[in-house]
Amino acid sequence: MTLDYLIIGAGPAGLQLAALLEADGKRDYLVLEGADGPGAFFATYPRHRQLISINKPHTGTDDPELNLRLDWNSLLTDDPALLFTQYTERYFPDAEVMVRYLADYAAKTGAKVSYGTRVTRVSKQDDVFTVEAGDQRWTARAVIVATGVSKTYEPDIPGFELTEGYDVMSVDPRDYLDQKVLIIGKGNSAFETAENLMETTTLIHVAGPSPVRMAWRTHYVGHLRAVNNNFLDTYQLKSANAILDGTVKSIERDGTGYKVTFSFSRANEVVKELHYDRVLACTGFRFDASIFDASVRPRLAISDRFPAQTEEWESVNIPGLFFAGTISQERDFKKSTSGFVHGFRYAVRALHRILSRRYDAADWPSTSLVAEPAAMTAAVIARVNRSSALWQQFGFLADVLTVAGGEARYHEEVPVAYVDSIGLRTAEHDYDQAFVITLEYGPDHDQVDPFDITVARVAQDVVGQAHDAAYLHPVVRYHRAGRLISTHHLAENLENQWDRPEVHVRPLQEFLRRCLRGAEG
Repeated sequence: MTLDYLIIGAGPAGLQLAALLEADGKRDYLVLEGADGPGAFFATYPRHRQLISINKPHTGTDDPELNLRLDWNSLLTDDPALLFTQYTERYFPDAEVMVRYLADYAAKTGAKVSYGTRVTRVSKQDDVFTVEAGDQRWTARAVIVATGVSKTYEPDIPGFELTEGYDVMSVDPRDYLDQKVLIIGKGNSAFETAENLMETTTLIHVAGPSPVRMAWRTHYVGHLRAVNNNFLDTYQLKSANAILDGTVKSIERDGTGYKVTFSFSRANEVVKELHYDRVLACTGFRFDASIFDASVRPRLAISDRFPAQTEEWESVNIPGLFFAGTISQERDFKKSTSGFVHGFRYAVRALHRILSRRYDAADWPSTSLVAEPAAMTAAVIARVNRSSALWQQFGFLADVLTVAGGEARYHEEVPVAYVDSIGLRTAEHDYDQAFVITLEYGPDHDQVDPFDITVARVAQDVVGQAHDAAYLHPVVRYHRAGRLISTHHLAENLENQWDRPEVHVRPLQEFLRRCLRGAEG
């Protein structure tokens, strides 16, 4: 029997897609997982066991959609008992809680998973994929890879094999007693490691060619999080530790320790020899494409870190091969949140709708309303004040209002690139006007220091200045005959409530009225 869908990986993304497929019951599918249970990545990582995805059970509201804005770990479900917030009150939870949560989610949603089934080969002949796990074999019309970034990145540094990788290094601080330690890498794994070792080492240097980028400034949650940045204090307050900007040229044995040749990028020394007792590599992860044979090997992108993907999360060179979860961030790398559970849970739901549209000729779900400015404005305001998907996947997922004749249809959570390239037309609704609604930060928002009181910012709730706002706010773009005609920004608001009649509602209603009348907006 040839399955409709074969999903590789029972992490959060694979389970999310399986739960959606199980709920609609239209297609045969199976999830293949190499480990003995779901969420195997979280059984090991992060090595120091504290997640940096926030968990906030106490929000002041009982609206489940709004609560997901502050719940970065739950998968999408209609069962309140399957929310991650029911498992712990810790703001930054222990990774073991995630392992337990995913096991419960898999069991209670009825996801069809074959555990202990490590995929060894994927091939394709004609339009059918063959997936092998040892002597077991399955065929499928479409394969969805949800394996995450499971392969550690090894930079081209002579002597790099002498380092201890993040995946194998000891996490017991006493094993580093009175030692000088170099950590290669400037991401969260590097800084969580430094934080763990500060009490027992004599000094720690954290090194890499790129500057440290703070998540609170860039709004990219994969950049250094404040919960991991105590090390910055020890550097700036001259407490034995340092951050080195530059490139490791080589690593050599030096007696019982190591000699590291380092080229500085911002210091007077061009090249310097530094000596350490240990060298740790926290250089990140990448997609492992080793299971694919030549007939189905996906093209890679972003320094071969991720598979290259279309606006449908399909391989650019292998039709029918799709990607979900952390590896789907190739589409919005360091711009939005597809690399994290609170982002890709919505991307997976969008992928499920794309697959249904592709293989079942299903329309994108929508609600119908009269094509009249007041009704359309009310629909937009209600969604931007409540939606978690637009909030988390800022600038990447959009709600779309399409207009044909006197009917408007409201479509939720559509990838912006999908709207632009494929669209949402049906035989019954061949629209020529569309309003694409997103939540977005302003231009150059990552250049604004939010704690510098000398930096002028646009006042909140000021009509006519919203296009210059740095903070997250709704943006409505009007397209006619496939061409962008005009853009309207709703004024930013501290409470994220864009519903003031004079400031938000009436300006938007007037914008929609002008567009519907054929003006330029």
